[in-house]
Amino acid sequence: MGRDLVKRDLLWLVDLEPEDIWELIVTARRIKAGRIDVSRDMEGKVLGMIFQKPSTRTRVSFEVAMLQMGGHALYLNWNDLQLGRGESIKDTARVLSRYVDIIMARVYSHLDLKELAYYSDVPVINGLSDLCHPVQILSDLLTIYEKLGRLVGVKVAYVGDGNNVANSLLIGCSKIGVDLSLACPEGYEPNQDILGMAREYAAQSGAKIELVREPSEAVKGADIIYTDTFVSMGMEKEREERLKVFIPKYRVTMDLVTSTGKRTYFMHCLPAHRGEEVTDEVIDSGISIVYDQAENRLHMQKAILRWVSGL
Repeated sequence: MGRDLVKRDLLWLVDLEPEDIWELIVTARRIKAGRIDVSRDMEGKVLGMIFQKPSTRTRVSFEVAMLQMGGHALYLNWNDLQLGRGESIKDTARVLSRYVDIIMARVYSHLDLKELAYYSDVPVINGLSDLCHPVQILSDLLTIYEKLGRLVGVKVAYVGDGNNVANSLLIGCSKIGVDLSLACPEGYEPNQDILGMAREYAAQSGAKIELVREPSEAVKGADIIYTDTFVSMGMEKEREERLKVFIPKYRVTMDLVTSTGKRTYFMHCLPAHRGEEVTDEVIDSGISIVYDQAENRLHMQKAILRWVSGL
């Protein structure tokens, strides 16, 4: 990316206008179908990938995307960098900006990500933070559109912890007209500021946003039931306490799925803790589209890399 161009970061979906989200979905679909040749889009470019948290789909999808687009991805473990020995994020951002063309970071603290982007001269992509997971939700919206042929008026029911995935679903769905009903236990709700923003976006898009306690209430009429792990990375010390809160009430079972009153797909961003937030019967069934979600990470990462590069 030329230094004279305006820098495009993707830190959370608040950064995107509804038109941007639709553009990314359409672009990713065309890339997947082979209607856009991206084989040279990243030619001569390097993506620096900083990982403070372990990863399967984020790492592999971005690395393969860069390879298939003619570029190179550089894996940078947080603890292998001088960051792990106390170098400031400011200095790391300024130095990496002299070496790479784009930075993708998967971190614990969203504040660290914002600092990285502030001091970086090249685009920064959020590969996951404690606050949100925008690249996941963009891929999810692509998957829903593929399966249902529409997004406006679709109902997604999210059952479980009001975590970073729930936060990003709130923003993404509310911006483009997807109805979202979240069933979360008391004390485990999504970020309240994000919930407030989502309600404002929903007033413009026509989406319906609701937060309830009972999974059975949330899933009524749902086209999609979505869940995530009850114990996110970094919360291992809270594991036993959390499982007591969430199991069995918030576990997605086939009985819960069939209670929607219609054909409903099951989604999970993975990794899944089978038997905790979802049963094998559901995740291995014909209504499960979790592997389509995973595949679409690759196609969406390509669209995102083009978008932050101004292509």
